[in-house]
Amino acid sequence: MMKTGFVLLMIVFLLSGTSANTLAQDSTSSGPWWSPPIENRLTEAGENQQELRQALKEVKYEHRRALEFLIEHMPTADLKSLSADYLLENIELAYQGINEVPWGKQIPEHIFFNDILPYANVDETREPWRRQMMQLCLPLVKDCKTPGEAAQKLNRELFPLVNVKYSTSRKKANQSPSESMQQNVASCTGLSIILTDACRSVGVPSRLAGTPSWTNKRGNHTWVEVWDNGWQFTGAAEPSSQGLNHGWFQNDAAMADDTQPMNRIYAVSFAKTGIYFPMVWSRNKQSVSGVNVTSRYTTQPRNWDASKTRVLISLNSKTGERLARDISLKGPLGAELSGQTRGESADMNDILMFELPRNQNWQVTWEAAGQTFTKKFETGDTEQTWWKLVSAD
Repeated sequence: MMKTGFVLLMIVFLLSGTSANTLAQDSTSSGPWWSPPIENRLTEAGENQQELRQALKEVKYEHRRALEFLIEHMPTADLKSLSADYLLENIELAYQGINEVPWGKQIPEHIFFNDILPYANVDETREPWRRQMMQLCLPLVKDCKTPGEAAQKLNRELFPLVNVKYSTSRKKANQSPSESMQQNVASCTGLSIILTDACRSVGVPSRLAGTPSWTNKRGNHTWVEVWDNGWQFTGAAEPSSQGLNHGWFQNDAAMADDTQPMNRIYAVSFAKTGIYFPMVWSRNKQSVSGVNVTSRYTTQPRNWDASKTRVLISLNSKTGERLARDISLKGPLGAELSGQTRGESADMNDILMFELPRNQNWQVTWEAAGQTFTKKFETGDTEQTWWKLVSAD
């Protein structure tokens, strides 16, 4: 008799159209399934709390903790603006992404939540980038076996496909992927956002990293960290033939100063950490959490001779445009060196560099507009010096 009653009860549920997910939600307790801190965040959402409540009611049972994580840690501006459809689609596609790749089951849940699941990196425009990125990137990484291998493949092949390159002519530093693709140019931050989103779309944990100010150069820089049994770095749209943990900025990063907040290296965290990621384009904003990762960079071996002077050489037109030109150096005892200065497509802080003996005289030669130009410099007795050339171009 009891068995018959149970069968009849199940038939009633099925006829009423009640889903298994709803049964699971309703059976947990007489009240909402989510925790009190989430309820507090719903109150903080103001007029948008109905969208968040809708997401909480409709989310799949197995995706509940993911939605709780996003609501608990998202910036207040997102609480007040993001729709239920936007959040549910992002979660669904994030899980789909890790299920499509062989390393998906190896990603720890806390890494998935913080470095694959998030719908944004910093304060860029919120947009539904994940589906388009997945469709574009899955074919590129189909033969990759590890997240690190996939990240390097994307870094080599994605940017030519989306036709985006570095340029200071971009409209803003913190562009979303579609904004950069529409302009075909981006800052180092914009390029890093594209690569990070691409990685996340195919189950590669990824996050932005950077410094507000180099200790030995003017300016800042942003790059990408990817997780493959530990965090490793790469320059966005600057793949190194040597693989991860190599780039033009690695020596500069090794010189970071952990005692000075502006000279530290930070990585972005979606989860609240108690410190913030400094956004140099929005210096007064503290809406993005960060992790101080300076020590991981400063403990790396420095690839230069401390007894010599690091000589930076740049070549600009009279109007200030950076020019890529072959140059040659002649020094004492017939010493000769050559290289190429960086043009507008290279990062502002990526500058041709030589290590030269201190207190020596050198002559720099280059050609422009059919003429040959020379200029003399002295290395001096400092750790670093900058030789700035102006061309007739």
